[in-house]
Amino acid sequence: MNQEYTKRGIMPLFQASQDARLVVVGQAPGRRAEETRLFWNDPSGDRLRDWMGITRETFYGSKYIAQLPMDFYYPGKAKTGDKPPRKGFAEKWHPRLLAEMPNVETILLVGNYAQSYYLGTKRKENLTETVRSFREYLPDYLPLVHPSPLNHGWLKRNPWFKQDVIPTLRGLTAKLL
Repeated sequence: MNQEYTKRGIMPLFQASQDARLVVVGQAPGRRAEETRLFWNDPSGDRLRDWMGITRETFYGSKYIAQLPMDFYYPGKAKTGDKPPRKGFAEKWHPRLLAEMPNVETILLVGNYAQSYYLGTKRKENLTETVRSFREYLPDYLPLVHPSPLNHGWLKRNPWFKQDVIPTLRGLTAKLL
């Protein structure tokens, strides 16, 4: 499944510790993340860390935060944004890794791919309604919109996110770290 990446000397990008209490599940590493070997190493990551109320040092250095993207490799560029994570990847690797992290209390589901995989038929009719219904999924999951700067319009149209979801995320992060 990963032979193409291995041949090019690209290692999988994820972080898991048996002490992890909070797991961040996003789409897949971006080009910059793959190049620098740091997930969320871009303006989206800056915004995510701000939403969580933690520093860059805590985000990357805490044994209590795991990073399990839906694919551990940059999938490449598509016409509009990056290609989606490969089918079957999360299904193969996430259960194995989560089984090694017995202290996980909450999984942050960042974007549609993570929400589709983890919530399945429990998702609402669209991402906005799924995120708006975040309380229904707690404490196991907290669905989030992607923190991309491209979602500035969505954030402006949905002020409840900043008023309700961000304080919940910050409280959860503080409790788990």
